[in-house]
Amino acid sequence: GPDQIRMQSAVFLAVRHGGRMERGGRRRSEPEEADKGRMKRTIIKDWKTRLSYFLQNSSNSNKRKSKKAGKHRNYFRPSPEEAQLWSETFDELLANKYGLAAFRAFLKSEFCEENIEFWLACEDFKKTKSPQKLTSKAKKIYNDFIEKEAPKEINIDFQTKNMIAQNIQEATHTCFSAAQKRVYSLMENNSYPRFLESEFYQELCKKKPINRATQGT
Repeated sequence: GPDQIRMQSAVFLAVRHGGRMERGGRRRSEPEEADKGRMKRTIIKDWKTRLSYFLQNSSNSNKRKSKKAGKHRNYFRPSPEEAQLWSETFDELLANKYGLAAFRAFLKSEFCEENIEFWLACEDFKKTKSPQKLTSKAKKIYNDFIEKEAPKEINIDFQTKNMIAQNIQEATHTCFSAAQKRVYSLMENNSYPRFLESEFYQELCKKKPINRATQGT
């Protein structure tokens, strides 16, 4: 529930704050070193909780179609080979439902999930056919992500923001193109490489050890 989410956020804030102070040159004490393994396990568990949340909610638009067999195929843990493909290109990661959910969970742990949410909103916006819907969606994206003090304000320059404010008056499919490109390259150059180095991603790429029952025969 909300309390659990609040608690997780607090844990992550504490972890993040701690990390920052350590970089300032403070020396780790021995007991802290021992706690590190435990904390890693907690972080991976939190990741999995978030991941299942994003997987369940990523199919909102597909609810009606989801009765079809095979729809949930993408929700299973990918094979190590499949997961390794995500490191080839950023697009490869975004195109995979499980990969996208894992990346969102990672951005949430880095407190910058607004970038992927904005990118997804733009992808949805570009597919919108009705002009009325286009205008209302454009305004919603502007209110959520672009305007000053927006709840999920993305980090783009003032000129781009101004341009968007003018363009959404008569919304077209290209309203957010410049901002979307900028956010994409921000993720590709910063968060994506960190995601590939994360414990969670490394774990997905590991081949499972052979079943114990067959060992030692």
